Amino acid sequence: MTEFKTIGLVGRPGHAGVVETLNRLLAYLASKELMVVLDSATAQQIGDSSLTTCPRNELSRNCDLVVVVGGDGSMLNVAKAMASDEVPVIGINRGRLGFLTDILPEELQLRIDEVLAGQYSIEKRFLLDVFLRDEGQETYLGSALNDVVLHPGKAAQMIEFELFVGDRFVYSQESDGLIVATPTGSTAYALSAGGPIMHPDLDAVVLVPMYPHSLSSRPVVVDGRSEIVLRIAESNKLLPLISCDGEERYSASAGDEIVVRKKAVSLKLIHPPSYSFYQACRSKLGWGSRLVRNND
Repeated sequence: MTEFKTIGLVGRPGHAGVVETLNRLLAYLASKELMVVLDSATAQQIGDSSLTTCPRNELSRNCDLVVVVGGDGSMLNVAKAMASDEVPVIGINRGRLGFLTDILPEELQLRIDEVLAGQYSIEKRFLLDVFLRDEGQETYLGSALNDVVLHPGKAAQMIEFELFVGDRFVYSQESDGLIVATPTGSTAYALSAGGPIMHPDLDAVVLVPMYPHSLSSRPVVVDGRSEIVLRIAESNKLLPLISCDGEERYSASAGDEIVVRKKAVSLKLIHPPSYSFYQACRSKLGWGSRLVRNND
């Protein structure tokens, strides 16, 4: 197991509980005599000018491990930079669901102790890259840990598009759009749209139509190595949007060809020994507990 000597800290902005947790974490790491680097925005929240800081996009180059204090949105915000430098990340949950930030604030010292002692597992979560293809040339639009979404923006209007997996035509569709989600994103927006829950170990992508004008349109799961192509219909008058993890990246036009494929690098997500994906589903999604059986 890797020995972590320099720890990076990122905190969700504008949350009093995050600042309290960060201060506890700083005191704990200082007692371990570990080097700590905070991203500049997080340091401003704490208000201690003696702390070592750097811009967020440089954090992964200066650290062996990055700890994110916040919710899943906070993890999504740092995932792309951390994945590019292959620096492992662990999350302390100060959000709502916390599928990606699984350490409870009250267990901070116990769980970080375990990680520093080498008692942890590393889970690789792949990301998606999205491109605009024009006459064989591709322009990079963005990356997503959860999902790439074709949607109409603020107006609730139908989008006409064709879907291809590789060079194979799948269908043409009129709908509010399409969600292209990783296993990580299967418990996010795709789940709300009726998609399946996929285990993080799967090398697969789910394609979830949004309010399709058809009773037979259903989510489709394809190989994670597949190239997904969305071709906006020439007759389409709306300018639909392409979003990566909820961030708008491109306003598409009629005839545009949007390409989605797996990113070459993955996010290294660290979990403490007690972590279980199924337990996370039970607690976050309200699944029932095991039946109590009498021995009589």
